[in-house]
Amino acid sequence: MRASLLSGSLLLMICAIPAPAGAQEREVPYWASLREDEVYMRVGPSVDFPIEWIYRRSGLPVKVVRLNEGWRLVEDPEGTRGWVAARLLDPERAAMVRGQGTTAMRANPDPAAALRWRVEAGVVGQLGRCESRWCRFTVGQRSGWVAQDRLWGAGAP
Repeated sequence: MRASLLSGSLLLMICAIPAPAGAQEREVPYWASLREDEVYMRVGPSVDFPIEWIYRRSGLPVKVVRLNEGWRLVEDPEGTRGWVAARLLDPERAAMVRGQGTTAMRANPDPAAALRWRVEAGVVGQLGRCESRWCRFTVGQRSGWVAQDRLWGAGAP
C-alpha cells in the first residue's frame, strides 16, 4: 500500500511539471528541420498508422502545419504531407536550394556582390538571417548569401 501511494505521489509530481511554454504555445505554420538521419512520415499521428515515406536526410527543412499531441503534420519541399513524431524535428532553421541548375552564393546580400560559390538545386544548409530578399546560407564550412526566392524554407511559413 505504501509503495503504491509513493508511486502515485511520484507520478502526480511528474505530471505537475509544466512543459516549456514555447512548446505549448507554438503557432502553426512554422519551419523546422529533421533531427535524425532516418525519419518516418506516417499517414496518421501514431505509430499505429502505416509509414508513407522514409526520409534519410538529417537537416531537411519541413513546414509544420498542424499539431496533435506528440505528432506534427509536416509538408516537405515536394509538397508531400504526413505525420512525424515531434521529437524527430529540430527547431533549427534549414533551407533547401530550389529551382533548376545552380544558384549563386555571394559575399554580401547584393546581386553585384562577389561570387563565392555556386550551389546546386537540392542542396540543404543552415539558414541564417534574411534581409533585402537575401538569406545567409551555410553548407558545411561554406557560407554566403543566397537569393531568398531560391531557398525553400526561407520565406514566411
